Amino acid sequence: MKDFFRNKKTLIGLGVIVLLVVFFSVMAQGNNTITEIYETETAAYGDIASVVEATGTVRAYQSVTLTWKTSGIVETLNAQLGSTVQANDVLATLSKDSLPQEIIQAEANLIAAERALGDLPTSAKTEAANAAIAIEDAKEAYDDAVNYRNLLDNEVEYKVFNGFKRLKTPWGSFRIPNFQEIKYFPNDQQKAEAEQDIAVQLATWEDAQRAYDRVKDGPDARDVIAAEAQILAAQAVINQAKLSSPFSGVITEMDVQVGDQVTAGSFAFRVDNLSNLLIELDISEIDINSVSVGQEVSMIFDAIEKKEYSGKVVSVDRIGMNTAGSVNFKATIEITNPDNLVRQGMTAAVNIQVHSVENALLVPNEAVRMLNNKRSVYVLNTDGTLSTAEVVLGIRSSAYSEVIGGNLSEGDQIILNPPTVQELDS
Repeated sequence: MKDFFRNKKTLIGLGVIVLLVVFFSVMAQGNNTITEIYETETAAYGDIASVVEATGTVRAYQSVTLTWKTSGIVETLNAQLGSTVQANDVLATLSKDSLPQEIIQAEANLIAAERALGDLPTSAKTEAANAAIAIEDAKEAYDDAVNYRNLLDNEVEYKVFNGFKRLKTPWGSFRIPNFQEIKYFPNDQQKAEAEQDIAVQLATWEDAQRAYDRVKDGPDARDVIAAEAQILAAQAVINQAKLSSPFSGVITEMDVQVGDQVTAGSFAFRVDNLSNLLIELDISEIDINSVSVGQEVSMIFDAIEKKEYSGKVVSVDRIGMNTAGSVNFKATIEITNPDNLVRQGMTAAVNIQVHSVENALLVPNEAVRMLNNKRSVYVLNTDGTLSTAEVVLGIRSSAYSEVIGGNLSEGDQIILNPPTVQELDS
């Protein structure tokens, strides 16, 4: 009987041991299962930049369409499609005998205007000499007027002819003029008239001085301006017979050949300055105050695989445009590292870096949840259990957010696919 109880206790002890082994095995497997079902990322420090996303189309830095300003027959052609041209290069001209009469007349007008401009120095010398003489004449007239007025302040005595009288001499009798002395005091009207004459002669003298001052040092500046304007006007008419590039660039479109009969307004060339490539973006009014000139930009193109380009913001409009109820602002981006793969008209997805922070504690955006009205993340502890950590967020990029507060620590294993509340409750 004692052996029975002894054997029974032994069996019970063995059973307890087996149960404990099974229990701990199950628990260990459970912890492994928990670890395996969650994806994690270690909380770490790094650099982060928040961005404004937009799309736009590539365009040239400068672009111009050249059309004919008059009619005629194309005589010379100095460029071809794809040619590189410099500013003011003449690309094509029309034959003179095919031009309208007003352009031919403009050549004669140009010659006359250039001759008139060249004659101005000689004319100025002649005018200066005549003006100097006029000054002297005017001064003498002024002095005479002043002297006459001064005489009117005193008694005036003068002699008047009063016929002839006979004078007897030893040599005979002669008739001589008889002058009578008369004295009188000038009246106020005479003095007033003398004052007016002084004013007139003074004005004449001053006009003569101004006329001399205008030409004493060369041609009158106004005459030079007028002559130069006539030259420019004539040249502008003559220039209608040719097409020139207004800036350096590349011929990207062309529709003209020697011998073509063209008319005013018909297309000839398109010139693009490809030294800088730009992208115009529409930025929402919500984001526009975060965008400013000089900010760095990254971009990718639908047509260019596995390559990212850089750029910078070069201009931001101050006035928005309302389109279908949305207000957008134009921002222009310059591509700083373009290559031959980037072409005008391509669509780019652009990220404008509006804020950046170095060495910030980062949390993946996909891991953040709202728990009890606070942003939090789930953390996988070393013993396989779950806990939550509150996070106060700063700037945000497309993948991460800056942690500026809360109780998340470097090295914590952040769960990227946290459980739902129902999963935790079960």
